[in-house]
Amino acid sequence: MELLKEFDVECVRAENPGPFTLDGSNSWLIGRDPCWIIDPGPPIDAHIERLAGEAKVRGGAGGVAITHDHADHSGALEGLLELIGEVPIGAAACEQANTTLADGDHFGPLTVIATPGHAPDHLAFLSDNVVFTGDAVLGEGSVYIAPDEGAMSGYLEALDRLIALDLRLLCPGHGPAIADDEVRARLVEYRDHRLDRERLLIEALDSGLRSSDELLAFAWGDVPPILKPAAEATLAAHVDKLAAEGRFPPGAERPAIGDYGGL
Repeated sequence: MELLKEFDVECVRAENPGPFTLDGSNSWLIGRDPCWIIDPGPPIDAHIERLAGEAKVRGGAGGVAITHDHADHSGALEGLLELIGEVPIGAAACEQANTTLADGDHFGPLTVIATPGHAPDHLAFLSDNVVFTGDAVLGEGSVYIAPDEGAMSGYLEALDRLIALDLRLLCPGHGPAIADDEVRARLVEYRDHRLDRERLLIEALDSGLRSSDELLAFAWGDVPPILKPAAEATLAAHVDKLAAEGRFPPGAERPAIGDYGGL
């Protein structure tokens, strides 16, 4: 993709394909002398070696930014540091981070945008017209929303913030990069998808359905069995949003899943 070259962005994809990781986890590098790394990825030796090698070609690493502390995005950090040396590590919540980041902060060439939803510590990183979205927005498919307090409303607000930006390149945690007019279309698609699931959930409740199994079958009936746990987590996040707004009827059931710790 020409825009990757124009913005001096490179993807190093890990060999960890799966239903949640698509064709693998993306680690991104931007700039040079030094470059900055977004998400070191999973703890796979071959991936770590490739990523460190690409950073060396670019004049070394100035820092590592972490979108969220899930193993497929941050698990390689310890091994990577052994190869690139000690550098600033920025994250909202990561034991190894030495720089705690919050919305609006600057970290090297990156500006932090809080994007809660998939995880409470989730951040996106903006550089000029490029946004690195981690698991807030993928190159294809959708993401689950973890049922943390305020997760769904916070996620929809974050999508609206991203939609309002003048973006030319979207670099996701999984899947292909998205360029130019397709960027805004992808972000709007994500927002509308969540609102459509909410509409279906409300329709199910209005029809008298009350058990979580019934609600899941009605509003997420198209989800394959392997993704059912993620769908249940997202259903819980939608339920929590409706409950906070006073729109979840008495007697209706929230999935009893507690904190969801998936990918």
